[in-house]
Amino acid sequence: MPAGDAGAAQAGRAGEGAGGGDGTRAGIGRTADVIAVLDYGIGNLRSAEKALQHVGGDARLVAEPEDALGASGVVLPGVGAFGASARALRASGLDEVALRAVAAGVPFLGVCVGFQLLFEGSEEDPRADGLGVLEGHVRRLAGDVKLPQMQWNRTDAVAGVRSAMLAPFVVPPWFYFVHSFAPVPTGSARDAVVATCDYGGTVVAAVERGTCWATQFHPEKSGRAGLRLLEAFVASCSRDVRLS
Repeated sequence: MPAGDAGAAQAGRAGEGAGGGDGTRAGIGRTADVIAVLDYGIGNLRSAEKALQHVGGDARLVAEPEDALGASGVVLPGVGAFGASARALRASGLDEVALRAVAAGVPFLGVCVGFQLLFEGSEEDPRADGLGVLEGHVRRLAGDVKLPQMQWNRTDAVAGVRSAMLAPFVVPPWFYFVHSFAPVPTGSARDAVVATCDYGGTVVAAVERGTCWATQFHPEKSGRAGLRLLEAFVASCSRDVRLS
């Protein structure tokens, strides 16, 4: 890891509420490029919010589906267990926000378990369904390696695949991973893989399908490289596409 990377994503300003001045829920509106960070009660979501703010994004935690209306970008973070995260996301109603964003072409970023939730399910908890945006299931990492993978690792772009997410990088970037499971895409989802890393074998590190981006690593914990990726995502949100 290059010196000075650790903790670079921890700066940022506090987010502002999205409600109206009279205490009613008014949504985000269409006058600003606001990025909705989906707050479904799992993990430290403020680290993702602050990292996006640090690179110039107007990111706000959103706990109610109606508060995401008008967002120019949607971020689905996640840590911990797949099953607990899937159930919490559905209980919050924010699963529909994620699905509408992807379907409408609103820039979307899934991170770690938020990445895994885009798939059909996980062997970590076979009773819990994923969002089914991408074909495939989440599997335990293979090989004789220590679990979880908790380290910086080099990510390699898939040869011949163009990626707006990885466009800022001339050489393979290093990102920070914390996970014991990773998606194994099938069908058309295999064509969405844009980056892999090596940990007991080839592990899918990132996918990109149109305006839907997702990473197994944590950009918000990945120093300068992570901030560059988030900056590219924020730039992609400056389009006249809003969540409705």
